[in-house]
Amino acid sequence: MAATRNMDPKKCPMPSQDPMVRNHNFEEVALGYTYEMAVNEARRCLHCPTKPCVSACPVMIHIPDFIEKVANEDMEGAYQILAASSALPAVCGRVCPQESQCEGQCVRGRMKDGEPVGIGRLERFVADWHRQNVSVEPVKPEPNGHKVAVIGSGPSGLTAAGDLARLGYAVTVFEALHVAGGVLVYGIPEFRLPKAIVQQEIDGLRKLGVEIETNMVIGKVLTIDELLNEFGYEAVYIASGAGLPRFMGIPGESLNGVYSANEYLTRINLMKAFKKGSKTPIKKSAKVAVVGGGNVAMDAARSALRLGASQVYIVYRRSLQELPARAEEVEHAKEEGIIFRLLTNPTEILGNDKGEVCGMRCVEMELGEPDASGRRRPVVREGSDFELEVDTVIMAIGTSPNPLIRSTTPGLESNRHGCIVTNGEEGLTSREGIYAGGDAVTGAATVILAMGAGKKAAAAIDQYIRSKNS
Repeated sequence: MAATRNMDPKKCPMPSQDPMVRNHNFEEVALGYTYEMAVNEARRCLHCPTKPCVSACPVMIHIPDFIEKVANEDMEGAYQILAASSALPAVCGRVCPQESQCEGQCVRGRMKDGEPVGIGRLERFVADWHRQNVSVEPVKPEPNGHKVAVIGSGPSGLTAAGDLARLGYAVTVFEALHVAGGVLVYGIPEFRLPKAIVQQEIDGLRKLGVEIETNMVIGKVLTIDELLNEFGYEAVYIASGAGLPRFMGIPGESLNGVYSANEYLTRINLMKAFKKGSKTPIKKSAKVAVVGGGNVAMDAARSALRLGASQVYIVYRRSLQELPARAEEVEHAKEEGIIFRLLTNPTEILGNDKGEVCGMRCVEMELGEPDASGRRRPVVREGSDFELEVDTVIMAIGTSPNPLIRSTTPGLESNRHGCIVTNGEEGLTSREGIYAGGDAVTGAATVILAMGAGKKAAAAIDQYIRSKNS
């Protein structure tokens, strides 16, 4: 029975904590739709015949179908549609950039004064509803007698592992850290993605038969060639991410009080430095500058505020229009009191006689002609030098893949950025039987793009092993 359509041009607002309350705690900011909100929002979907939202989704979720189930109050039916395409729906509903993907193509959003259907919010609601109301154990597929190794337990590795396990493969995931989850546990703060949700998704994969070995640094404990030649794995998927931080190369970066965003967020998220009584050391800052404008910069700045800093700056060399972070994250940061110093670039980090950060020298910028990326190139305004008084600087200007795997795997081709080179979207590398995807190939990108790469690689690995054994 078709649901009554809701023609409200605006999406249902997301309930959230008050900004002046949440900026002092690490509890989740967005509180999620109620049942009634979800049903009402789902009824805004027009069910366009061309389904542009589906083609804009990296994992090709059948979006109108799952939304129709919500509109008709069949929440478990909606979940099954999501789960058929996405291994991590509760995660994607929280952290994926829907505004530039599925929601960016929604016809409702193209109408005059219209806003797209809240696809991400509905995905989150359905995944949470399933977690809270359904306790059916997943059925382990019949083993097909073949083994695959996955290196890295971030979103790309977990997606590939889940898809392969459902096809009957014996899958082992090798994780370098002591906890599985990759960037989902060390990079994204609790207030955006509660770790209990990540753990439940990982537990679901274990119930499918996926084995996860932690504290396994591939390239040091074992090499990829040993996995293939001595341990009987017929293929390897490299999903080791991009965890090597970048710095600007300016004076003062070795001072006490300078962090990479990777280290800062790992101490907080993985090592729980935000919890009272935590033994993980982290600086108790008063004034913090976060250099960069992406989601990682927003996460670091908002975390610093929650740790007690009185002033936190985002220092970014371009304007608000070029800021790469999600609009929602920028809006939340502003609401919480983060100060944006746009068109500003650091030139030196200043230290006191104890070797500690005491300030940052900056210059003002203006936008010139577009560069190779299509964005207007920032140019220094002569004579615009000034100093920002801070005691902590966090560099959030990107990451690159760790060289350990490529340096210990002969014949594995990489590019000048240290990313593994693959032949097409299926992830085949320069070595037979070795596939790669996610940030290890693209450099730091989004969770959903990494998941899309994991799905494509899993399908390619399945085809490779079947053709080899036919």
